Amino acid sequence: MIERADQLVLNYVSKAADAAHGVLRADQRLDFAKRLRARIEVERHGSQNAREVAKVLARFGDPVALVEREAHRLADAGVATKRDAAPAAGADTQRATGSTLHFPAIADDGGPPPPGVRAYRKIAQERLEGEGRGRGLPFAGLRRAAMSSANPMATGGRDARTIVKEHPRDTAAIVILVVAALLVPFELPALAIFQVPLVVWAVGAVMVLSSTSWSLRDRILGVGAPLLGYSVGGVLIGGLRVGVEAGVQAFVTQFFDVSGTMFMIGTGVGVVWLAYRLLDVT
Repeated sequence: MIERADQLVLNYVSKAADAAHGVLRADQRLDFAKRLRARIEVERHGSQNAREVAKVLARFGDPVALVEREAHRLADAGVATKRDAAPAAGADTQRATGSTLHFPAIADDGGPPPPGVRAYRKIAQERLEGEGRGRGLPFAGLRRAAMSSANPMATGGRDARTIVKEHPRDTAAIVILVVAALLVPFELPALAIFQVPLVVWAVGAVMVLSSTSWSLRDRILGVGAPLLGYSVGGVLIGGLRVGVEAGVQAFVTQFFDVSGTMFMIGTGVGVVWLAYRLLDVT
């Protein structure tokens, strides 16, 4: 969601501006926040994907560490900040020269980063490597969301309820997929030539496929699992139940007997995956 990606940036810049209180003067805070926002926009390359923007922000590191680096840069340049107990004479002149066209280097720009940046960079790198190799702690996002009720610091104040508020359309899509699976046991009259569960599933599938909160792979897995369960699962289980000697008619009968159940199982798998990835989006 575009709003979600932009909100991540605004939250990050706000944290940096809050951390600058008591460290930088008002004009320095404003200049720092403007340059930080501009640098983030350059690094995100116009991306509106919340996951990609979160990775970009992780590369910048701890906002508090960025403020400290800015304060040190100004101190090295002989510019007084709010932290200075006794500003040197000529503070007005320094205030005029306190701005700079150059933004402090981020973690990837070379040079030894401060401890806060190193810690955030390590976390981001481990997460990227885990996604790339398909390894890492299983269902870490779900565990963090469950822990947040007891320890809000585990997720930065984010939990399942927060996710629902921030992604109402995606949550609705997941609910529609669940409803489609639950309608399978009921023998509802068909709509034209289509069964009601199939129509409901199609609505949910369109909503999932049009979402930007999940990657393309996650969207395909989420909506493809029910179809895979229905077709492949129905063929395998139906074939095993009738055996090799049975005829085509017996196989077709068994296929339709088990395919609905396999569709429900596939939907459950797809919904669990989508929910997990939505919880782990940031």
